[in-house]
Amino acid sequence: MHAISFIQDLAVIMLIAGMVTILCHRFKQPVVLGYIIAGFIIGPHTPPFALIHDEDTIKTLAELGVIFLMFCLGLEFSLRKLFQVGATAFIAAFLEIALMIWIGYQIGQFFAWSNMDSLFLGAILAISSTTIIVKALGDLKMKQERFAQLIFGVLIVEDILGIGIIALLSGIAVSGAVETGEVFATVGKLSLFMIVALVIGILLVPRLLAYVAQFESNEMLLITVLGLCFGFSLLVVKLEYSMVLGAFLIGAIMAESRQLEQIERLVEPVRDLFSAIFFVAIGLLIDPAVLVEYAWPIALITLAVILGKVISCGTGAFLAGNDGRTSLRVGMGLSQIGEFSFIIAALGVTLQVTSEFLYPVAVAVSALTTLSTPYLIRAADPLALRLAGWMPDNLARVFGLYGDWLRSIQPQGQSALLMGMIRKILLQIGVNLALVVAIFLASAWFAESLAGYLQPWIAQGNLQKALIWGGALLLSLPFLIAAYRKLKALAMLLAELGVRPEQAGRHTLRVRRAIAELIPLLSLAGILVLLMGLSASILPTIELLVVIGVLAAGLIALLWRWFIRVHTRMQVALMETLEQGSQHNGH
Repeated sequence: MHAISFIQDLAVIMLIAGMVTILCHRFKQPVVLGYIIAGFIIGPHTPPFALIHDEDTIKTLAELGVIFLMFCLGLEFSLRKLFQVGATAFIAAFLEIALMIWIGYQIGQFFAWSNMDSLFLGAILAISSTTIIVKALGDLKMKQERFAQLIFGVLIVEDILGIGIIALLSGIAVSGAVETGEVFATVGKLSLFMIVALVIGILLVPRLLAYVAQFESNEMLLITVLGLCFGFSLLVVKLEYSMVLGAFLIGAIMAESRQLEQIERLVEPVRDLFSAIFFVAIGLLIDPAVLVEYAWPIALITLAVILGKVISCGTGAFLAGNDGRTSLRVGMGLSQIGEFSFIIAALGVTLQVTSEFLYPVAVAVSALTTLSTPYLIRAADPLALRLAGWMPDNLARVFGLYGDWLRSIQPQGQSALLMGMIRKILLQIGVNLALVVAIFLASAWFAESLAGYLQPWIAQGNLQKALIWGGALLLSLPFLIAAYRKLKALAMLLAELGVRPEQAGRHTLRVRRAIAELIPLLSLAGILVLLMGLSASILPTIELLVVIGVLAAGLIALLWRWFIRVHTRMQVALMETLEQGSQHNGH
């Protein structure tokens, strides 16, 4: 009977959604609106009949919709584009989250809600909905425009910061105090995981897809892609992060493969099916009784979300150097809440620290802001032109001067070239160190299992730790040597720039040489101390550490060139994949 009721639910969803979306197309309305209205029509709160029998299964299918929407966003958003919109993304996301948490808290206090309800409301309003924005921009055929790429950058930063917000709220709810150290640790580990996942993924996944594509079977390629998508999302969930982030990351990795266009074509019908169910599921949650009872708070919160996000995101985009029109389009595109808000609202209910009304209010605000999103995106251009017409000439001149000043302080000519070189070297050092840290953290994570395997041969705990820590160091040597060489190149560059003959006189060469030698050695010593701190649980005795150090030094002396060759091959493979990906992303 369960199977029959599930098929019945699916039939009802698809038939009603199909009819409503035909009407939406007929009257040139956004498809997202049709899906949410369809969910409302067939929902359990809408009389006279309860057309849906198995809401839990529908919610599970809706989760698949989230995965596919985020996965397809990853396919369309290459890493190069993220670097291009970096400043705008960070400034706009930080401004938005800070302002919206404050506004949400103040609204809660205005309605005399508890401090915890007010705080959770602020967090609920802080993060915009990636899935809704992606769908709306897709329907409006605006995904490739510059403002859309800026929006996607802001959303990625928001998702990362959202993990920190959830960790912070969990700590406050349990202990009643803000554990900032724990939040920074969580966000740091997440950033580390993202870097490592992207580097290793870009080295391995495009090659696997190229191998599968040789068989010229669409079925085989689609199954491989879906297996990687679900498998990676599951891995991210096991590491206690958002599966939404996992789906995006594996999409971004696959975006660097030569098979990108083929993958997009194969995944599109599957994405459309499950994303439709996701938006219908939002409609199912709308309760007219709650809408009526909390009509005034819902209306005020909806208005606050739209105005607050337009102002904060638009201002952030403008401060980062974008023109007024683009900034306004970014702000109006981000003015809604969605899946992250549901996660935060559910967290409050699970921890039993928020009132029961907060979740339905969040759903209602999400539905209303979702409905407004396509109209706001469409209205951004006419509004920008109108505002430009109303703006006094003096104010317009000030804004123009600000843009000119930003452009003037950017490095030009040789200094721009040097800054570019320094940034590139720092990025390479950062990636290598991230891989080293990941190796040691993974060794500490799996230490218990590894000790179990070693137990029959080596019973002593310290020797087991020495083998595990030494093995981590051995795996890290190519990356540590590469980091040392990059640090040396950076030190030589800084010494050349910082020590001038007119200052140091005849000692110029000696001072430069001393700086070029000291900076890498001190940095490497600091890195080793950090690694010892991170892997404290598997750290052997000092005597054994000295033995490991001597053996490592001997290996480096004997195999220095081999380690450099191994790392160079990996770096070349990574750059080749990125270059191929950027050529194929050119469309």
